Amino acid sequence: MILALDVLPSTILASDWFSILARFVAINTILYVTLSIFKIVPKLYVSDFVHRGGRRSETRSIHPDDPVEPFPARRPFRRTERPT
Repeated sequence: MILALDVLPSTILASDWFSILARFVAINTILYVTLSIFKIVPKLYVSDFVHRGGRRSETRSIHPDDPVEPFPARRPFRRTERPT
């Protein structure tokens, strides 16, 4: 029964070019793992955490009687039917 299989001889594994190649592969792997994690995590917006005082105190909407929320939450766009 073979417990270990030598794929490459030890002289190649100890060479300088193989060491450089192994470091490049390690850095490349870390880079792609980091990019994939950032792609999975939802986007964070600074405006969700920091509220500036530069918001309008009154609405400039075409519906001026609508209530004004001081800091409206981000809601996904949903198409609704208007009452007739």
